[in-house]
Amino acid sequence: MNHRHLPAWLKPAPDSVVADNLKLGKWPWIDAVHLLWTVWVFLTPMFGGGFTLRWVLITLWSYPLFILLFVMTLVASRRSAPIFALAMVVLAMALLRSYPSGMNYFVFGCVMLRSNRCIGVRRYLLELALLNAGFVSLAWWIGYPWQVVAWIPALTVVIGLIVNVERASSEKDAALRLSHEEVRRLAATAERERIGRDLHDLLGHTLSLITLKMELSRKLFERDPARAQRELAEAEQIARDALAQVRSAVTGFRAADMAAELASAHLLLESSRVHLRHSPPPPMPAWIECGLAMVLREAVTNIARHAQASEAMIAVRVEADTVVLEVADDGRGGVSANGNGLAGMRERVAALGGTLRIDSPRGAGTRLTVTVPLGDGNAAVAAAAPDGPGLPAMEARA
Repeated sequence: MNHRHLPAWLKPAPDSVVADNLKLGKWPWIDAVHLLWTVWVFLTPMFGGGFTLRWVLITLWSYPLFILLFVMTLVASRRSAPIFALAMVVLAMALLRSYPSGMNYFVFGCVMLRSNRCIGVRRYLLELALLNAGFVSLAWWIGYPWQVVAWIPALTVVIGLIVNVERASSEKDAALRLSHEEVRRLAATAERERIGRDLHDLLGHTLSLITLKMELSRKLFERDPARAQRELAEAEQIARDALAQVRSAVTGFRAADMAAELASAHLLLESSRVHLRHSPPPPMPAWIECGLAMVLREAVTNIARHAQASEAMIAVRVEADTVVLEVADDGRGGVSANGNGLAGMRERVAALGGTLRIDSPRGAGTRLTVTVPLGDGNAAVAAAAPDGPGLPAMEARA
């Protein structure tokens, strides 16, 4: 959201509620939905006193002031936000003698008191108890009915706990997402360090040897041309061998590991509130594992983005002379033949010489089955590999 046109005092602080909503990918002013409760400001006169001219005049200036204080609790920093919540409480108590509708301002002040502060529930309840003790004393001294004196404290505690438990849950979800991102970042850093070490070990000795060969051939060029040529030929052969080793290493770096993809899938789906069940992958040729891992990545991404599922299953098994990958979810189904990246998956499977089948009845989830032949050269792998558990049928959901 663009805040460039707002006055400086209304621009959200970096640690404000609005800023936190933006970090979580929410609409920044989503907390404004709580203002629907202010309908009681306009309903309170119906239970006593009526809509008098005094009520109208006080509402005309107090309600906009309350809205301003509410907005300030959302855009202010953690340090200053409670000040505006307390200002709502003061406003309500100042109006309590002549404006019963102001009790709604008191409830909002108590609920917004915690706002985005990092305090425990005990401290928050203690603050609520002190504020409600002051409210009850003032209301009793003014002469409010005991019913009012009793239900306002109960209302502030119940609503305050509900709203702030929801906010605490959102904060924990945000922390969990950050921890997942940190795990991915650390894994990527570790992988880069491993690649650097492998390339250093692979090329360090080889390049040093080539350098020595080249220096020796230069010194022998005039005294012993034949030997100089042999040294150059040996340096050339060493360089060719090193190039082949680098190509092989890079291919290994680029290859996706099925176990790593399953771990990544578990992390992605669980963070999207989709429970995943899967079994360890059996041994298979590296070229098949790499291709199936990429297909699995696309399939899991589709579940997280489009399926609206609550549960998913992944199974990889070796059957006779084929490798079978099954991915199923209990989402909304109705996936078209080439929708949601399926065309790209079909191309990957076709490159492996396999087949892809989609079963996606609307409202009953989606099942993706990939079958790739092992080939004659890999019959031993198929014979040695334990049969992985099949993927049980998932219950269709309407």
